[in-house]
Amino acid sequence: MGNLLKTTTFRAILASLLWSTAFVGVKIGLEYHTPLQFAGIRFFISGIIILLVFKKFKQYIAEVKQHWKLVLALVLVQIFAQYALFYTGIDMVPSALAAMIIGSQPLFIAIVAHFSLQNDKMSPLKAWSILLGVVGIAIITLGRQKIEFRGELELLGISLLLINNIISGYANVIISKSSKGISPMVLSSSSLIGGGLLLFIVSIPVEGLSVGPFPAAYYYSLAWLSFLSAAAITIWYALLKRPGVKVSILNVWKFLIPVAGAILSWVILVNEKPDIPSIVGMVVIAGSLLSLNYANWKARKKT
Repeated sequence: MGNLLKTTTFRAILASLLWSTAFVGVKIGLEYHTPLQFAGIRFFISGIIILLVFKKFKQYIAEVKQHWKLVLALVLVQIFAQYALFYTGIDMVPSALAAMIIGSQPLFIAIVAHFSLQNDKMSPLKAWSILLGVVGIAIITLGRQKIEFRGELELLGISLLLINNIISGYANVIISKSSKGISPMVLSSSSLIGGGLLLFIVSIPVEGLSVGPFPAAYYYSLAWLSFLSAAAITIWYALLKRPGVKVSILNVWKFLIPVAGAILSWVILVNEKPDIPSIVGMVVIAGSLLSLNYANWKARKKT
């Protein structure tokens, strides 16, 4: 059992399950707070949580100083740029279309990895597995919501979300290639603190300063989102540093996020019930993950 908990597969699934719970928390938080400011506070608190758990403050400062270029790159690319594009783009695009674009992120990450990493090239079987996962996301999304066009700003929103997917791939590649010598906890904490602070500062002239008071539901959602970001991002950074872990294959586990999110909504929300498109989409995604694991096993057997 102990060995299972340490495997890349188990931890990738755990991180994806944690991320799948974010939708409900974000939805509650945004009822009372502006997007960029709420994200900034959430990520800043997440970084502080990791720092307090890490405890070794002298080592923390030393590692940040030694790897400040990597930390700065992640602050600007993964936390600030990615989430600024995400929140801005999602506001311009119908939710069903946005969900499909965001759900296709593993495909874009695999493409970026193909051109950036020598050991992570796209094979026909891997490409088929990832495309199958995207089809599963589309089935779930279209089965739950209809796409309604909002006008000319929609094209800009789609572009921002696609750029967000590419940036996510670039950030994963940066961590995989350049994070040797720095603890995953230090890397996740420092990038979250810096990125959260930057998002909050930028949000003030853009959105104004919202100081509350807020109801208890807001603080519950903020607390959970802060915890899940701290846990999931630290797990993900650690997995990207593992020898032999391929960026493209690891990120395919993110196809589980909408699956777990749909199941969670069936359990928690009164007006949400299982439907045929969602179940079909989940079966397709399961096929995608099985196919990808077979492709990974086949590649390892060759080496």
